[in-house]
Amino acid sequence: MNEDLRSLLLTTTGSASLTRTMDPHPRAIPKEIQELQQRYIQLANEGKVNWTFHLRFHKKLGSGGQGVVYLSERKGADQFTLPLAMKIFSPERYESLDDYDSSMMRIAKISSKVARIQNDHLVQVQDFVDRNRIRLMIMEWVEGYDLRRLLAPTMLARVKETVSEKRWRYINDVLVTHGEVQPRFKPGVAVSIVRDCLDALAALHRIGIIHGDIKPANIMLKRSGHAKIIDIGSAVDIQDIPSKRACTPSYAALEVLEGGVCTPLSDLASLGFVLIELLAGKPIFSLAQTLHELIELKRTLPYRLNSMLPHEVTVNGLLMSFCKHLIASDPADRFVSAEAATLTEDGAAEFHRQLIKNDMASEYGNDIRIWIEELLEMDGSLFDDD
Repeated sequence: MNEDLRSLLLTTTGSASLTRTMDPHPRAIPKEIQELQQRYIQLANEGKVNWTFHLRFHKKLGSGGQGVVYLSERKGADQFTLPLAMKIFSPERYESLDDYDSSMMRIAKISSKVARIQNDHLVQVQDFVDRNRIRLMIMEWVEGYDLRRLLAPTMLARVKETVSEKRWRYINDVLVTHGEVQPRFKPGVAVSIVRDCLDALAALHRIGIIHGDIKPANIMLKRSGHAKIIDIGSAVDIQDIPSKRACTPSYAALEVLEGGVCTPLSDLASLGFVLIELLAGKPIFSLAQTLHELIELKRTLPYRLNSMLPHEVTVNGLLMSFCKHLIASDPADRFVSAEAATLTEDGAAEFHRQLIKNDMASEYGNDIRIWIEELLEMDGSLFDDD
């Protein structure tokens, strides 16, 4: 055995601080293990490694103006598999190949910044790939449901068919109940979801990134019971905001629709619209037929909340103030930051403390976790039909 190999083996087996196998009957090291150990030394000392991996498409998770998202699976050695979400960016809406390349470079730069954020409520970006000049973003797969699916009118009917009467009453009292058009989230749960989203937005805003497309479809309730913001394809760098920006008009801030400056406070307004929809149990801008009508409805929304929201919301001055400070038409009248929306005296945390003082709070994360697990059990695994 050469001296490098002998030295490494002696160090590994002799150090009390390293994990090792305790063998009461030491044996000679087999030749094939010595050869394999030589390869280990070579690999460890090379400072780089290359390999090719393949992603298998399992199921389409969604599609939109930017492209399509698939549930995929990466296979490693020794039967290791890892589910991933893969977004394929379509070039269809771009005027030229250069336009597509430029946009993809901007998204890649932002994705690289977001990938360095360690936040439990923000999607993890793992790679940005060029395949025959078509770009793909590889992200973690979040097991759970986006709010768009949970707001589907048929959701509660399906739940009622599968749970006990006692469980059904609890779901309606604490989590979600029937609304005018779609399920209506109870205030404690709705604010809990928004708090998780504010935490994610704060992480983005700290590095100068605006999400730009906060809406129910981009907020997931994961199996752990927490909310997670997904899809950063519309995100922009505060220092490099493009002249053309993608957004979802129903959830875009007023200043964005009017062609004004997009700021982190625009994300707060979008999140506020989501919160009000959760509390109201109906889409809040469904009457708008034109952009002008949508702008006017958003401008007057703070003055119409009392007629839109249920009594259990409107009687709570703190919650009403919280909603109005998120959606104020003038960004200067909103919370100054995502952190402030959580921590100030009329913020989300104070509302939850109020519920605790009045013995009206629950363990929202755990309640959401159990509910999501019930829904997943009803639907089965996404991999079942493969």
